Amino acid sequence: MSKDNAKEWDSASALNDPLTDLLKMGAKALIQQAVEAELQAFLGEYAKVTDLRGRQTVVRNGYLPEREIVTGVGNVTVKIPKVRDRSGGGVKFNSSLVPPYVRKAKRVEAALPWLYLRGISTGDMQDALSVLLGTEAKGLSPAVVSRLKAQWAEDYQA
Repeated sequence: MSKDNAKEWDSASALNDPLTDLLKMGAKALIQQAVEAELQAFLGEYAKVTDLRGRQTVVRNGYLPEREIVTGVGNVTVKIPKVRDRSGGGVKFNSSLVPPYVRKAKRVEAALPWLYLRGISTGDMQDALSVLLGTEAKGLSPAVVSRLKAQWAEDYQA
């Protein structure tokens, strides 16, 4: 009687879904275009600032290491461009779309309290989100959820 005939799905990534793959590629391209547009606007602000030799002081300087952001369509890899300030003034580019240290989209973070209030325990949160977002949904361990619960309690008290 202990035989279970229900099919178990380990995660959403076990499914081959070309539509989701297309959405991920589109999201990656769209994020990259938006960040590049932010960078061009940023460099435009400093276009007339030159050093004594007439060279621009704030110039593009490659990319930061790629990082993954957990979004509603799963993990999306992003590359954020860097700038170099030749004048030593400390000018630095930070994208407002993908700020430093952001690993989860705000919509994903907003889903965590909803899942918790629906009775998903902190230990099962990773499993629930991996079904929705894929096994790559990292950074949502029970310790992270417990820390977020403490933050929610402080916000509620305030």
